[in-house]
This record gives sequence, structure tokens and C-alpha cells, in this order.
Amino acid sequence: MASQLLLPPNQFTKSAKVFFTGDCQGLSDLTLNRKLLQATRVSNGFSLRAKADLRSTNNKSLVEIPKQWYNLVADLSVKPPPPLHPKTFEPIKPEDLSHLFPNELIKQEATQERFIDIPEEVLEIYKLWRPTPLIRAKRLEKLLQTPARIYFKYEGGSPAGSHKPNTAVPQAYYNAKEGVKNVVTETGAGQWGSSLAFASSLFGLDCEVWQVANSYHTKPYRRLMMQTWGAKVHPSPSDLTEAGRRILESDPSSPGSLGIAISEAVEVAARNEDTKYCLGSVLNHVLLHQTIIGEECIQQMENFGETPDLIIGCTGGGSNFAGLSFPFIREKLKGKINPVIRAVEPSACPSLTKGVYAYDFGDTAGLTPLMKMHTLGHDFIPDPIHAGGLRYHGMAPLISHVYEQGFMEAISIPQIECFQGGSLLNRNSSDLNASIIFINF
Repeated sequence: MASQLLLPPNQFTKSAKVFFTGDCQGLSDLTLNRKLLQATRVSNGFSLRAKADLRSTNNKSLVEIPKQWYNLVADLSVKPPPPLHPKTFEPIKPEDLSHLFPNELIKQEATQERFIDIPEEVLEIYKLWRPTPLIRAKRLEKLLQTPARIYFKYEGGSPAGSHKPNTAVPQAYYNAKEGVKNVVTETGAGQWGSSLAFASSLFGLDCEVWQVANSYHTKPYRRLMMQTWGAKVHPSPSDLTEAGRRILESDPSSPGSLGIAISEAVEVAARNEDTKYCLGSVLNHVLLHQTIIGEECIQQMENFGETPDLIIGCTGGGSNFAGLSFPFIREKLKGKINPVIRAVEPSACPSLTKGVYAYDFGDTAGLTPLMKMHTLGHDFIPDPIHAGGLRYHGMAPLISHVYEQGFMEAISIPQIECFQGGSLLNRNSSDLNASIIFINF
């Protein structure tokens, strides 16, 4: 089972400590009292009563929201290879990206600065759900009969129910600030699409989403969530774009992929001057925004008096894993800690463990810049597994670079094994839906 892969008993010692973090529905009962649990269940962590109870409880996971995002590139002695222009094969220039992204995000994509200030407008919205709790999983420890101490960093209390608003909000903010009227994007399972729809509604942007067809048809409530926040949602591949029509001509029943959906959204952004493209993973500025997770977690661990020995995160395009692990890699580079940092990816789409480290397109149609990353090939169509957001052919270039430098490791796990692990956790930790796992032992 997954738990056996992630928590091998022969590695534990009497002083072992374990942490888990993620979008873990219903884990509050592991550490918070019954009164708080009842309050947080009222409205997905958003009721004022829940907030009041949480802040009145002596909870060591309560910390200040970080005021800056962290850029790992600044601390790497070997810098990652640059993205290349798809036609000239020369390093991409800022002006080459101006038809897709606002200027501030282009700057963040290439910045060498260590820290980037979070705008006050973004911080105010973050306060709706941040800081997110770090929760002790005592029932799981008991079930596994382990001396390890396990914690979860719970990112499921955001309006969209995942970590994705951490970057959706700043992306919408920067686009609105530069006068953009429309944003387009892709989504797999729908976490990213619903997050951008939420963020767009806050800043008066029109939002259009191409959702991978398999998820569009099997996850109707995610589509409804996007539409509730005002987004237009299309199944991908669609007949609305040239990229989509080409796929449908060759395979009318195509389940779609994130690579195809990216092609459709990029095509629409490129042909409309008042429209910009937003991406939920892979790119440096997205990973940058997600580091608020790890920065909070470092503070919380200090409050608990813990030091990590093993950090684990699920990995599709990489934003979730990077957000958690990059601040800890910084501390590892400083020599303050020395944890094993492990990415866990689906065996149906194992870019890190089975892919080739090479320049490849970020989309199926070849419209994006070429990026040096672990890739299964931009025309790879993964099996339609349940975890639609992990069905991406490549890994974030910065994570790929860190992996090549030996700062992390990776394993892949089949879907059924993941379901077995999730079911095990559900039965012993209330209503769990974990998408980020962080273990310290």
C-alpha cells in the first residue's frame, strides 16, 4: 500500500517524527478540540465562528502570513537552463512572452532576486484562509504502530478547496493591474480552473477555461464551481480552436490532456490583444507564489520544536511540491537541516522517474517556449486516471533542474495503490482528501 512505500517501518527510530501536509479534508479532529472541529465544518473553514475559535485556541500551527515569496533560483550555484524560443531556438526574451503574460509576471519568471514582496491587495485576500494549519496525525501514527510523528499541512481551506488560489490570486491581481480584461487557462480535475475563476471574480476579469475532456465529463461539480464564479468552461479538445480541431479529427473520442488544453488556451490568448494566459503549474512564477506554503510550514515546525527528516509531496506539474519543498531546500543548502525530499508522481504519467531530461514544448501543439524538463513527450496522452491534475507530460523545469542536481528524489505510485492509501487514511483520520504529503520523521 502507499503508506508502506512512504513510511517504511525499518527507517523509524524511537525519536522519529513525521509530518504530512496537504489538501486534506477533515483532518482538524486530529489536533483541535471537538468544539473547533464542529465550527470548521460549517463552511469549508470559512465561517467567522471557526476563525474566532481557531484564534482563541492555543494552536502552535498559527503563525504570521509570510510577506514575501521565495525564489530558489537565487540560492542555486548552478542555474537552470533558459527556455528557448520555439522558432529561433534562442533563449527567450521578455518581449517574446508579452502576448501571454503581464509584465510583472514576466519579471518574476526570470528574476534572480531571493525574495519578492507580496502585494498588500494579495495579502488581504490570502487572509481569507491563510495561514493554513499544520496538523498532527495521531490516529495514523497509532494505526501504523510507528514512533514517527506525522503532520499534515492542510491547504484545503481556501475558497476553491486547494493550494491553487495561492497563485491564482496574484496572477489575477497583476493582470487586472495592467488593464487586462480577459484571462484564459486550462485545467485538469478543476482545482486550478476553479481557483482562477474565483480570483478573476475578485478583480473583475472575465475567465475562460478549457477543461480536459475526461475530467469535464466525470467531475461536473468542479465545472459548476467554475461557472458559479462566472467562468466559461469548455471540454478539451474542443472545436473552438485549431489545436482542438486537429486532435478531434484524429480521435473524436479523445479523453484530452493538460498539454492539449494548454494549446487551446494559449492559442486563444495569442490571437486576442485584450486576453492573457494564466498557468496553474510548471512555470517559475507559479512555483514562486506557492512557496508561501513552505515558508509557513517552517515557522510552524519551529513552534512545534520539530526538524524534518523526510518531506514528501505529490507531483504533477510541480507547483504543489515546489511550494512545500523549496523553502526547505534553502535551509538544506544552508546546512541547517538535512531531510530527504521526495516527489511522488502517478505511474500513469511518470515524468521524473521515466521521462527524458530534454528541451520540449509545454503543450501538445508546440505553441509554448521550449523548456528543459523531464518529459514523456509533448504528444503523450496519459491514461484517464482520476487525478486529472497530475496528467501532464512534463515536470516543472526548476524541479527538473533541482532533481538533476541531486537535491531531491522521486518515486511513482499506481492509482489503485494511492486509492488504498487514501481509503486507509479516510478510515482513520476522518474525511481525508490529501494532495500534498509532507513527512518528518
